Amino acid sequence: MAKVGELYQSADWKTEKHVPVIECPDAVAADEMFEVKVTVGKEVAHPNKTEHHIGWIRIFFRPDGGKSAYQIANCEFSAHGASVEGGNTGPVYTDHTATVRFKTSMAGTVFAVSYCNIHGLWESSRQLSLK
Repeated sequence: MAKVGELYQSADWKTEKHVPVIECPDAVAADEMFEVKVTVGKEVAHPNKTEHHIGWIRIFFRPDGGKSAYQIANCEFSAHGASVEGGNTGPVYTDHTATVRFKTSMAGTVFAVSYCNIHGLWESSRQLSLK
């Protein structure tokens, strides 16, 4: 039986434009808010056109030793230049970046998943420790 996890791709974000890049502290104080920024196309720009774009970014956190991950954010990008005149003629384009704040009482892993309408699902992760 096929599993959705088999669809996720990963690579070095410095050379692959689809990989979500997670920017956050390496260590945070327990129960204090901190910021996580996820960008697709940080080093190699990803297009944002009607025919080729990033549709969404999702951010999760799984505490060390935990079985399940908690969804932190779901950011949809809806403006890719479409209009009644056709593709890439509209006045609005979104940027595929999501910034969120959250707090945790446990060390764990931040996961980011992005979706490209042409190239599918991409993932990355970053370990987070407590100070």
